[in-house]
Amino acid sequence: MVGILLITHNGLGDSLIDCVRHVLGNAPPHLKSLSVLANDDPQRKEAEAGALIAQLDSGDGVLLLSDVYGATPSNIARRLCVPGRIEGVAGVNLPMLLRVACYSGKPLSELVQRAVDGGKECIVNMNSEGCDATTGCANR
Repeated sequence: MVGILLITHNGLGDSLIDCVRHVLGNAPPHLKSLSVLANDDPQRKEAEAGALIAQLDSGDGVLLLSDVYGATPSNIARRLCVPGRIEGVAGVNLPMLLRVACYSGKPLSELVQRAVDGGKECIVNMNSEGCDATTGCANR
């Protein structure tokens, strides 16, 4: 099982995990978050993230999800990435997180692609003719 660590501004990661609980009925035990506040020391947060990665890695790797690429949380995540072992994706949103939570038994490389695809595919103009409110993105 691939571990999933959200590294986000303030409590965004915790809020997203609460949403996963709401939608799925529970949150997987291999899903954790690390909040980065404005006054936090990035080096200390990087060490905290490293400890969480060690907890989450059962041998299948860890996927790091951050919110804004180039901001402190994603910079922390980027420094912790080890290709093929610890992968990172920025731009986390709820559809992306639901997708990876549901497929975390897949190999890490496939999970990275599912994260990117889930995040992109679920951004839609709800007023467009191609938007189907009955199936939505959650069923993809």
